[in-house]
Amino acid sequence: MVKHKTAHVKPLAKATIPPKARATAAKIADDLRVKKSIMGVFDEGCMGMYNAIIPDELLFPTGVYKERLSQSALYYAATQVSDAEAQEVFNWYKKKGLKFHFGKDEATELTERQVLLQCKTYIAAVRIADEFGCETIGIQYQQGLKDLLPASDLVEGTLNSTERPPVKRADGSVIRGGEPIPHFNEVDECAGLDGLFTDRVHKALQQPRANTLHDLRWGDWDKSGTTDEYVWVFLISGSAPADHHINGWAGSDSHRQPGMYFKLGGGTLRGIAKVGEIVWSRVFVENGKLKMDLGRAKVISLPQEETERRWKETTYQWPIMHAVTYGVTRDQMMARHKSNHIQVAYANSAKEADLALYTKAALAAELGIEVALCGTKADGKAF
Repeated sequence: MVKHKTAHVKPLAKATIPPKARATAAKIADDLRVKKSIMGVFDEGCMGMYNAIIPDELLFPTGVYKERLSQSALYYAATQVSDAEAQEVFNWYKKKGLKFHFGKDEATELTERQVLLQCKTYIAAVRIADEFGCETIGIQYQQGLKDLLPASDLVEGTLNSTERPPVKRADGSVIRGGEPIPHFNEVDECAGLDGLFTDRVHKALQQPRANTLHDLRWGDWDKSGTTDEYVWVFLISGSAPADHHINGWAGSDSHRQPGMYFKLGGGTLRGIAKVGEIVWSRVFVENGKLKMDLGRAKVISLPQEETERRWKETTYQWPIMHAVTYGVTRDQMMARHKSNHIQVAYANSAKEADLALYTKAALAAELGIEVALCGTKADGKAF
């Protein structure tokens, strides 16, 4: 990492872990070791990202095992969902206030037909996760699937939301009602493992469970002058959980995915991330070892004009988060970060975010992952 007086990168062994964090982490780790967890992977590696694949021998010691699934099966399952079921999901979105930017031209605009197909894909994904006992799943969404169905982004954001349309089994029971089914975008298994840990930790600590990866796109100083802090553009390629957006579902909207990515269209789940304290993290493989970096940040509000500038400089159809990292500069982040992906989750306060960070760090270390705490806490003190 680039040396800088505000930079702090500390191996976890040298950090002071609060007793509550240590006890919570130990309990979750024991559960994973004994009961295990299944990560559903649709078409592993089909987008060609080598650093998105965790070798099995590194993953298994964490208590997580892969169920390698096929996107052909996902496509088939989507075709078996009834029109009536898809309409129920669509009606749920509209009742919650999600705004769809509809047009009539299938080739260039978002249409209701495309969204109804996305609703079928959502139902199919939930049922496959239930059938195979997957705690978390990842849809590859581009190669292959993009030629058969509209984009899965609305599906992915919905899966990561704590409040989502109910999906029923054949016996009428609701599958995992009232909770997210953590989804890892682009089948980044590192983000999948991170998201699983985050969900377990935040559930145990009674903190917000909705979490997602974002792309660490770029950053800039605020052109409006409302803050003198360096503000990152975190922007995932299509969807974030509605929980993360200002006014939730009612504050979210759906645009047609750009045709260069998805010729069959499909809507995004877009919004502006709400103000709050977050934990950021990244799991990666280096020198034959699983590693995790964690840090703290805050999400701030920027004037609409500045938000629009940043959207237009990136991809307008995708959700955006204005993030300010604590104690980590732009150059330090770029020098150390192993991918453009970064996992984020909110906490109810700065103090609770610190506890969530320590708990996830202790959990990862307990399961054999090499952990580094990066930057500082909100008060500027080192971890």
